[in-house]
Amino acid sequence: MSSSMTRNGFVLAALSALALPTAAHAQGNTITWGPAPAVFPAGAKMAVLQGDPSQTAMFTVRLDLPDGYRFPAHWHPTDEHITVISGTFLVGMGDSIDLSKVMALPAGGFITAGANMHHFAVARGHTIVQVHAMGPFALTYVNAKDAPQTSSR
Repeated sequence: MSSSMTRNGFVLAALSALALPTAAHAQGNTITWGPAPAVFPAGAKMAVLQGDPSQTAMFTVRLDLPDGYRFPAHWHPTDEHITVISGTFLVGMGDSIDLSKVMALPAGGFITAGANMHHFAVARGHTIVQVHAMGPFALTYVNAKDAPQTSSR
């Protein structure tokens, strides 16, 4: 499979997964969590706070991550703005997870991963992050083998 076919497959999987009502929406002052779309490694929960990540518009989501949760190296076609709500989010740039090259963002920390920038992240402790970006959301893994296998969920 060519890398462009693999990339497009992940983009389509991300968009179709986000279009499904698996991630819960915020209603009023209550945030209801649901499982994150299958394009994410298993174990994360997600809530859509604003917008629709599958559309060409701004959106805001929160991700609830268990201790040790790992996002393998990946990139997005648009800037991704991340605020740490609780816990510690270890973020690094590069083509694979390298804990010697991370920035530890505590609660209140903020980072922008620029469009097409290869990055990875690990949750230290139970961590909640808020992601604000321009849709449609797409996530492409740098190494195709790191993509979650949706059939095993």
